Amino acid sequence: MKIGKVPETVLKRSILKQIHTKRSEVLLGAGVGEDCAAVHLAEDEVLILSTDPITGTAKDIGELSVQVTANDLASAGAEPFGVLLTALLPPQTEEADIREIMSQVDKICGKLNIQVIGGHTEITRAVTQPVISVTGVGKVKAGHMITTAGAKPGQDIVVTKWIGIEGTSIIAKEKEEKLKEHFPPALVDCAKAFDQWISVVEEGLIAAKMGASAMHDVTEGGILGALWEMAEASRIGLEIDLKAIPIRQETVEICEFFGVNPYGLISSGSMLIAADAGHDLVRALKKEGIPAAVVGKATEGNDRVLVNGEDRSYLERPKTDELYVVLS
Repeated sequence: MKIGKVPETVLKRSILKQIHTKRSEVLLGAGVGEDCAAVHLAEDEVLILSTDPITGTAKDIGELSVQVTANDLASAGAEPFGVLLTALLPPQTEEADIREIMSQVDKICGKLNIQVIGGHTEITRAVTQPVISVTGVGKVKAGHMITTAGAKPGQDIVVTKWIGIEGTSIIAKEKEEKLKEHFPPALVDCAKAFDQWISVVEEGLIAAKMGASAMHDVTEGGILGALWEMAEASRIGLEIDLKAIPIRQETVEICEFFGVNPYGLISSGSMLIAADAGHDLVRALKKEGIPAAVVGKATEGNDRVLVNGEDRSYLERPKTDELYVVLS
């Protein structure tokens, strides 16, 4: 396609016509010539905003871009209701590619009841693969917002689902042919499907209702990065049992194959939560079909200890995500 904004006919036909989910809070949404969106909230509600780009993969980028932003909002205890999309696409992009991305966006928006309220789509030589940046809009009752910095000494540390599921899914899709030369196709296909669990919106809302004091979506840098960030933000220590951290065998196998650490692998779909009654929260999550585990405690001071059987080590500052090691 030609460099610059996509043509108005493409905008109408392959972008705006793909937007089906509508929300009553939205007074002005996406449309030709509209530069802004407008939303209306109740007096006792707070607007929560988050923004994130997807740059590590081009596969399922439409769905992934909305999901990771919805997860950020959920980690604040907020209900996501709107997104603005900025799509930067390389010149070899076809209109069918744009329609497919928007179809993915609309599918996940319908699932999460989120409206696309605006955005920008451009063809540019500045990128060699599609890049989508999403700004998410959510709402939470005044006084009920949750931050990464809210963890307190003595609280339980809970991890939902399994670490590394996003990274495992991306690697399985990007390296499918190579993996199937080494592993049974069923294992690789199972790993590819891990993206079905990438949403943490439900567990975020459940944890917020049960009084969680801190939540953090486990994204780039993996669980080790998320633990460090929560500890730094909250100014606490940690004692974490590595063997208690839930992980799928498919993730272990694929990470061993590529020689990377699954605990440093991007993990959207897993939520890190600090709560007074972690075991009660785990039971409540499991009742709703969401696996979870208490993996340790928040402690006084600055020591962030990782326990692995008889071995004890200290948590280090986050490093480059292991996904980039594999994809490079």
